[in-house]
Amino acid sequence: MLSHERHQEILKLLEAHSTITVADLVQRFQVSEMTIRRDLDALERQGLLRRVHGGAISVRGRSYEPPFLSRTSVNREAKERIGRVAAELIQDGDSIALDVGTTTLEVARHLAGKRNLTIVTPSFRIASLLVEHPHIRLILTGGILRPGELSLIGSLAEGAFNNFFVDKLFLGVGGIDLEVGLTEFNLEDAQVKQAMIRSAKEVILVADASKFGQVAFAAVAPLERVDRIVADSSLDPTLVQALEQRNIPIHLA
Repeated sequence: MLSHERHQEILKLLEAHSTITVADLVQRFQVSEMTIRRDLDALERQGLLRRVHGGAISVRGRSYEPPFLSRTSVNREAKERIGRVAAELIQDGDSIALDVGTTTLEVARHLAGKRNLTIVTPSFRIASLLVEHPHIRLILTGGILRPGELSLIGSLAEGAFNNFFVDKLFLGVGGIDLEVGLTEFNLEDAQVKQAMIRSAKEVILVADASKFGQVAFAAVAPLERVDRIVADSSLDPTLVQALEQRNIPIHLA
């Protein structure tokens, strides 16, 4: 197992149990204690856990938002597959809203070859990626720029989506729970997402398996507001079945 794959598994264990020990990880991964300590030190530097004697604990409260750059390294291959499959749902001539986030950024990366698209986004990162695309009319919402995330928030960002009506919204969230619905770490981001949902004919949720079963700080919308989901193939089959029973089509990448 490569180090970045082991890091992802460590974060999944921490998400599930809130605390992990070096001894348990050594036994689980069959590597040396020194290797596990280096793994935990690297994840702590990224702000993804806190080292304690003999192991590590989660740093995440429901309003804790991991730094954007650290999130790009988590489930990276799964997000790339999700982005590719999600982009296949876009037709030439569509008007699209692209939400902020590491997975929606992967959707943007897979738009090569698409023609005559109109894209509205509150993501400075996505806008920077697409600004030179020859066949995209790009609309950046405006608003207050959040450092680190480079997302646009506030009344200007929300108001932009009150004036546009898009064919498809590709939405990312901090947490997805069957009962609670869609949630986000940051209240202002959640409010922009709500405006995006109201503007969209079709809401397509893009999320890797780690987002499911999680509840973040701010409510975004009930799960029933989602028209389809693109997730990765490691998603629990029982959860896939539960979503299908709610008549939400799911595409596994």
